[in-house]
Parts: sequence; C-alpha cells; structure tokens
Amino acid sequence: MRILILSATCTLFVACTQGIQSPQTSVELGLKVPSSWKEAGNGNHGKISSGWVKEFKSPRMTKLVNEAIRSNPSLKASEARLRASWQLASVADADLKPSVGSSASGSRRLNGSTTSSFGVNMNASWELDLWGRVRDRVDVNNANYQVDIHDYRNARLSLAANTAKFWCNLITSEQQLELAKNTLASFEKNNRIVERNYKAGIPGTSSLAVQLSRSNVASARSTLRDRQLRRNNSARSLETLLGRYPSAKLKSTTTLPTITRNVPTGVPASLLSRRPDIANAELDVYISAKRSDIARKSLLPAIRFSSSASSGSSDFSNIFNFNNIAANAAANLTQSVYNGGELQAAAKAALERNQAAIHSYTNVVLRAAREVEQAIATDKALREQESFLVQQTKSATLAEAQAERDYSEGIEGVGILEVLESQRRANNARSSLIIIRNRRLQNRIDLHLALGGDFNTAL
Repeated sequence: MRILILSATCTLFVACTQGIQSPQTSVELGLKVPSSWKEAGNGNHGKISSGWVKEFKSPRMTKLVNEAIRSNPSLKASEARLRASWQLASVADADLKPSVGSSASGSRRLNGSTTSSFGVNMNASWELDLWGRVRDRVDVNNANYQVDIHDYRNARLSLAANTAKFWCNLITSEQQLELAKNTLASFEKNNRIVERNYKAGIPGTSSLAVQLSRSNVASARSTLRDRQLRRNNSARSLETLLGRYPSAKLKSTTTLPTITRNVPTGVPASLLSRRPDIANAELDVYISAKRSDIARKSLLPAIRFSSSASSGSSDFSNIFNFNNIAANAAANLTQSVYNGGELQAAAKAALERNQAAIHSYTNVVLRAAREVEQAIATDKALREQESFLVQQTKSATLAEAQAERDYSEGIEGVGILEVLESQRRANNARSSLIIIRNRRLQNRIDLHLALGGDFNTAL
C-alpha cells in the first residue's frame, strides 16, 4: 500500500510540472553572423592569449608582458581565486554520495567506585536522485568553475593588452619629450638670432618679433616640463602593472613597436567564441537552464534514506565494534513533499531568468561583433592617416629648413614670423605623427582584445 501511495503521489507531482516549460540550455541565435568580418578587406593576425604580442616584433614588449603575467598582484589574486574554485569543484559531486556524521561521548563517575561509560552516535543520509535534481546541482557547480576559468583567462588577456598599451604609451611619451627638447633648443637658437639682429638694427627685425620669439621659448619650456611629467606617469603606470614600485625609473626605447602587416582577409567570426565574456554568457544560459530544471523538479517529492546507530559501553574499545553499531541501526525512508504557489512561482521565475540569459548572450555577441568591426575599420583609417601625416611632416620639415635658411641669409620678404610659423607647423606635424602611430598600435591591441586573442587559434 505504501508503495502505491508513493507512486500515486509521484504521478501527481509530475503532472503539476507539466504546465512549466523546459528551459533552453544552449542558444540558437536568430542573428546571422558573417563568416568573416565585413570590414576586413585586408587583414592581420597573431596568437591567442599573450602570444599575439610577438606580432609587434618587439622583444622588450614581449619580455614585459611575460613579467606582468608572472608578477602582477591582481593576476596572482585571480590565480588564488581560481585555485579556491577548483577545490570546491573537485567535491562538486559530494551531494550524490551518502552523508555520514558521528559524535562521541564519554563520562566517568566517582561514587565509592569508578564507573566509566563511552558512546558513539552515527547517522547517515542519502537522497535518491530520482528526478536528476541532485545531478543538476552538481552540473551547476561544475559550470561555475568553468566561469572562473574564463574570468582568469580574461584577466590574463587584459593584463597582456594593458601592459603592451602602457609600453607603447611610455615610448610615445619619451618621443614627445625628446621632441619638446629639440623644439626648445630650436626656439632658443632662433631667439638668440632675433635678439642679435634686433640689437644690430637689421631691417625686418622688430620688437614684436623679439617678444614673439621669447614667448615661443617660454611656451616650449612649459611644454617640456609637462611632457617630462607625462613620461614619468607613463612609467609609473607600467611599473605598477609589472608589480614593481612606481618609481618612474623604467627606461624605454625610442622606437615604437611596428605593425608588420595589415589585418588579414577573412578573419573567421567563430573566433569570437574564445572571448571570455561570450564564453561566460553562454555558460550563464546553461546555468540558468539547470537552475530552472532544479526549481521545476522541486515540485516533485524528494526521497531520502536515513539511518542512525549508536553504541555504548564501559569499555572504550567496544564502542567501535561494527556488530554493536549495526545492531542499533535502522533504515528509514522519508519523503519530503511540498507543493504550493511559492514553488510554482519560483519555477516560473527561474524559467524567465533563463530567457533573460539568452537575450543577454545575444547582446554580448552583438557588442563583440561591433568591437571587432570597429577596430578593423579604424585600423584601415589610421593607416591612411599615418601615410598623410608622413607626407605632411616631410613637407613641413623642408619648409622649416628653407625658412630658417632664407632668414639667416637675409633674403627679402622672409622675416621671423615666417620662421616661427614654419617651426610651429613642423613641430605639430611631428607630434601628430607620433600620436597617430601610437593610436594604430593601441587599436591593433584592441582588435586582439575584441577577438579574444590571436587571429587563428581556436580553443
């Protein structure tokens, strides 16, 4: 009779779950993702994770990235969290096994004679995974460990990218500092010539020219001080990533890393699946589906077996006698059933969270696609801008040299104002060229971030 009642009860509760849909454990996107990036007319690729750094042909950059991965405190903290997560994941299936507990007691009474007594109580419980609810909880725990793995991968990738970016920024600051020094030296030389000519009464040299020349010198000195500060701050930022004390003593080269090739044509869109945020968004769909299953199965009865045993003796050695324990053990079948509006609502809410995870996944994929498309398009635009600036810098440098030569030779129609203007244009062009080259490097690094690593290595 008891078995019949249990069977009927189970049937009733299974029927109660029929109105609640099953969740989706994976995503079938209605979005059509191209097989290669639309903007990738010409292209480039490197290596997944930090291997792509070698693409820039800078041994020093590669060395610094490796140092950061070894020594960065934040990454070490991520490593520790991952190890902690692994410890928990390694016992994720504990719920599938019986739970056993025990307690011991002992006493001694002095009442004319000494009386000793000892006892051990043991209890065990185990839930029969009739509906797969316990297995679902184990799967959620394992999936959470995978999330932590992707978080760690993201920390490594971001650290490699930021180290490479900060190294490029440091070199750029160094180049701007050197340009400021050269500019100041040039303005000081011109100022000496202007003041000498003014004192000598040479025609075409006015007090206005003297004041403009002195103003340029003062401005160049201010710029030099500002760029020295920026250079030191760039060094401190990189030193912090490397786990070093931010003393601004890190020395840089004077040449930026190079981009050796264009973005390769036909970069596969499937590489996006390596991105840690996309991988985690996909896992969120899976985890929310499992939790929805757990909530749905909570409407069904939980069948647990439990037993307990105890043993007592005046002889301590007897309390661990298995026969004594087994003789006092009894097996009980317990059925814990609860069905009400609260559990129904929880199951439906979990199903809605599964749908929310699916929409979030779609949003993450769209954002990633935009970042890749944008980085590739920007790469092409910056490459063209650099070629224009190279030509502009050459022309401005030639005009500067010509103006200085004509002025020093006293050629009619060429005054100090023409010299100062030619110098301003030449220095602006040189500074812009330094900036655009750094922007190209920063954008290429952003492309690797957007792709989740290199251009052709699948996980």
